Amino acid sequence: MTKPDNPGPATRIIHNRRHKDAFGSPYSPVYNTTTYRFENTAALLDVIEKRTEGNLYTRWGTNPSINELEQGLAGLENAEAALAFASGMAAISATVLTHGRKGIVCVGDLYGGTQELLKNHCMALGIDVQFLFREELAQLERRLDVPGKLVYFETPANPNLAVLDIRAIAEIAHRRGALVAVDNTFASPINQNPVNLGADLVLHSATKYLGGHSDLTAGALMTTAELAKPVAAWRKNLGQLISPETAALLSRSLRTLPIRIRQHNENAMAVAQAMEQHPKITKVHYPGLPSFEGHELAKQQMTGFGGMLSIEVQGGQQAAERVADSLKVFLLATSLGGVESLVSQPSATSHHSLSREERLKRGIGDGMLRLSVGLEDAQDLIADLNQALK
Repeated sequence: MTKPDNPGPATRIIHNRRHKDAFGSPYSPVYNTTTYRFENTAALLDVIEKRTEGNLYTRWGTNPSINELEQGLAGLENAEAALAFASGMAAISATVLTHGRKGIVCVGDLYGGTQELLKNHCMALGIDVQFLFREELAQLERRLDVPGKLVYFETPANPNLAVLDIRAIAEIAHRRGALVAVDNTFASPINQNPVNLGADLVLHSATKYLGGHSDLTAGALMTTAELAKPVAAWRKNLGQLISPETAALLSRSLRTLPIRIRQHNENAMAVAQAMEQHPKITKVHYPGLPSFEGHELAKQQMTGFGGMLSIEVQGGQQAAERVADSLKVFLLATSLGGVESLVSQPSATSHHSLSREERLKRGIGDGMLRLSVGLEDAQDLIADLNQALK
């Protein structure tokens, strides 16, 4: 139950305003300016030296459109501060380069792009990166052998939707002086708030559910003001800032996020239940199903189970390809989280860079299809899958 002084997420994001528009617009216009003029040098120095608030140069992160977006993003994750980026990978790279230099321990399954960053680039820079399978969680405390390391994981994870216990991992990490970063893209802030469960840093590919319409590319970090400050410096000097136009478009999308997520949840549950009964599907990975291994944990730390699920098609890779190629409502495309339903084969897209042996170790079978369930009528999505499975 919400109170007037503590409104719910939908109310907060719809009424997220930093200032009143001079012409009465309920939302801020797009400030697509790169620079800002000052009356005199003293006023300019006051802003540079932070004696007064003000905008100086957009690449530095001072822009009304971007700052209003960041205020809304922080509110969604119950965080003190937020930083908006040009992409999800920009947010991840700036975060790990800031807070992962003493070592990074990854737990469970990760997006292929994140693995590529950590293995091909962070390791090349001399950063110690270690990977633990979900079943090896008992080793985590031993791997945190020096203070200041970063524990990084996704939950639910891509693409098998595996669920990790955020609170338990945070307790282990904090006991060893480590920070915890959680990629919350699959869940969205409507279904899960890692900050409330002890996470220090929450990351999103805002291209996905936060944007929700497959028409923008963006990323976000939600954390404390203290932890955000050094990340902002990396963002500034790597040139990773989101553009004001994209920031305004993302702010627009956030205003419908709660209602969109509710429908994603409902549709995905209907599809998962139907596929679980289909004779040509050997397994359905969806946290909302009682048969899912992490279902009880998901019920504890999530308020909804999301719009993502994976199915394993009987007959392996070729059978899965035939199903994907035969779908008519589901679009064969990468990405996720839009209003349209998408299908992809992880072995050919998000995890293509991994060897087959590595994929199988991570439970990513040859016949797995990842479904991003959109906002179409659920019965049409189920009918489309049924005809393709024939």
